[in-house]
Amino acid sequence: RAFTTAAATFRTWDELGALHRANHLRTLADALGQQHGALMNLLVRESGKTLPDADAEIRETIDFCRYYAVQAAEGFAEPQALTGPTGETNELSLHGRGVFACISPWNFPLAIFLGQIAAALAAGNTVVAKPAEQTPLIARFVHQLWQDSGLPAGVLSLCFGTGEIGAAVLDHAV
Repeated sequence: RAFTTAAATFRTWDELGALHRANHLRTLADALGQQHGALMNLLVRESGKTLPDADAEIRETIDFCRYYAVQAAEGFAEPQALTGPTGETNELSLHGRGVFACISPWNFPLAIFLGQIAAALAAGNTVVAKPAEQTPLIARFVHQLWQDSGLPAGVLSLCFGTGEIGAAVLDHAV
């Protein structure tokens, strides 16, 4: 179901445009900053991070969101003129490619989880994400935060479970 939904949502998400996607990433970065305390608590409780490590991971995640927002706005918003032969006009227009599967490890359950998702979504792709089985609450918290911030339904789907679920995600053909 997650792949079917992501595939059905892909074209609409890509066509919303890079500036719209960049705004979603900036909104999530702001929301992550506002939920810093709750995220610290989750990172310490669920993944065993120390307070300084949890703080650093939250800051890195916010930086990822802001970085990919800039990349989307600069690289995907308008076609880029390419140098061509005299009298010829060439442009490079970047677009999403489809549905991406993102599987994250337990040791950076926020930064790696969200960093790869942010990159894929910024480029116009939809995502099916499988967080580490040891840290599902962090992934769920971020997913809910993003949904509450206005991310359209179906753009990001989560699949929870063991390595068997991860293997199924990787083996799935859209």
